[in-house]
Amino acid sequence: MKQSLLRLFLKTLDRASLANVMSAGVARRGQALTALGSEVDLGQARRIFVAGVGKAAHPMCEALLPLLPDDRTAAAVVAPAASDPPLRGAKEFVGGHPYPNRASDESARFLLDQVAGLGADDLFVCLLSGGGSAICEAPLDPSVSLADMQAFYEVLVTCGANIVQINILRKHLSRIKGGRLAQAAHPARQMTLYVSDVPPDEPSSVASGPTMPDASTCEHAYRTADELGIVAKLPVSIRRFFETRTLAETPKPGMAEFARSQWVCLLDNAAVLETLEGEVRRLGWELERDLSVDDQPVELAADLLLDRLQSLSRAHPGRTVAVTSGGELSSPVKGDGMGGRNQAFVLWIARKLAERGMRATVLSAGTDGIDGNSPAAGAIADESTVPRAQSLGMDPADFERRSDSFGFFQKLDDLIMTGPTGNNVRDLRILVAAPQLAIRHS
Repeated sequence: MKQSLLRLFLKTLDRASLANVMSAGVARRGQALTALGSEVDLGQARRIFVAGVGKAAHPMCEALLPLLPDDRTAAAVVAPAASDPPLRGAKEFVGGHPYPNRASDESARFLLDQVAGLGADDLFVCLLSGGGSAICEAPLDPSVSLADMQAFYEVLVTCGANIVQINILRKHLSRIKGGRLAQAAHPARQMTLYVSDVPPDEPSSVASGPTMPDASTCEHAYRTADELGIVAKLPVSIRRFFETRTLAETPKPGMAEFARSQWVCLLDNAAVLETLEGEVRRLGWELERDLSVDDQPVELAADLLLDRLQSLSRAHPGRTVAVTSGGELSSPVKGDGMGGRNQAFVLWIARKLAERGMRATVLSAGTDGIDGNSPAAGAIADESTVPRAQSLGMDPADFERRSDSFGFFQKLDDLIMTGPTGNNVRDLRILVAAPQLAIRHS
C-alpha cells in the first residue's frame, strides 16, 4: 500500500506540472494573450516587462515568453535555483528560501526599478508562485539590514504561525510586498498569473501579494505579532515598529494603482487535490475529503483525520477507504533536528497507529518537493512503522522532541524524495485503510 500511495502522489505531481498547466491555461490568439478567460491586448503594449517570482518562476516564464513579441519584451526571473539552460533574454536571480539572501534583496530592487519606468502604454506581466516572499525581498525601511530580515524570517518560519499570519507581517515590513510592486508599476496595464500556495480566500498571500491590494492593516500586523508572542524575539530594527506602532500602511483594494490590473489563478491546492482524488476513484476506493484541519497543529489534524478514516472504514466494511486532505499544518520547531510539517504529521500518525492498534497507511508531502529544512518532500508510514523503529532501538517520541522527523524516516527508508518540483500548491495528505487491514479496536 505504501508503494501505491507513492505512485498516486507522483502521478498527481506529474499531471499538475506547470508545463501542463501553462499550456492548458495560457495562449496567444492573434494580438491577445489569454489566461483562463482573461485577456490583454499585446498590440497596444509599447513595452512589455515580465517578472517571474517564486518556486515555479522558471517553468512559468519558459512557457510564457515564447508567446510574447521578442522585440518589445524584457524579463527577469527570481527563483531558488538557476535555470538550466538559462532562459534566453531574461535576467536571472537566485533568491534565498526560506530566508532571503543578497540576491533576494537585489532582485526586489531591480524589479522595482524596472516597473517604475513603465508608462500607461506599457504592460507588466507578473508570474507569482509560492516561496516568492523570501526569494524576492527588500526591507521597506533602509535601517533594516539583510541580516535583520533574515532573522525576522527565521522567527516567522519557526514560531508556528500559519501562512496568512506570516504574510500579514511580511507585507508591512517589505518594500515590494502587499501591492507595493503594483503601486510602483502604475499606470501600466498589469496582469498577474499565479499558482497558489495559500488558502483559496487569501490570494494576496501568494508571495505576499506584490501585485495585489492588501486588505490587512497595520493593526492586523500588531495584533498578529502580539498573539504569536514574537515581538521580543525580533531584531531591534524591526521590533521598534511594533513597540512604537509605526509601521507604514500597504496599498488597499479600490486604490487607483489597481484599476488596470487583472489577477488569474492558474492552479491551486483544490485543483491538485481533485487530480489526486480522480486517481483514487479509478482504483475503486471509497473516498472522503476533509479540509477542516487546514492550519491546525499536526497533532490535532492527525487525530481528526484518523477518526475520520476509522468512521469511514466502519461505514464501508469490505472496501478500501481513503481520506484526502490538503493545505498546510502548524508545526512549531522544538529542537535542532531536520524535517518539516509533513514528516512531523506522518510521525505523529505512526505513533497514533501504534497506540490505537489501528492498521492504516498514510502519506503526507509538499507539492514543492521540499518539507521544512529537509531535502525530502514528505514521508509514508503504516502500522509497521513504530515496531520497525523500535526494533532498531529508535524512540519515535525522542525524534519528535528533537524535531528530527527526517532522521527518523531516513533510517526507515520511508522518505519521499522528489527534489524541487518547480511547483508549489501546498501539501497533500492521504490516509488509507484496506479491507484486510480493518481496525481491531478504537
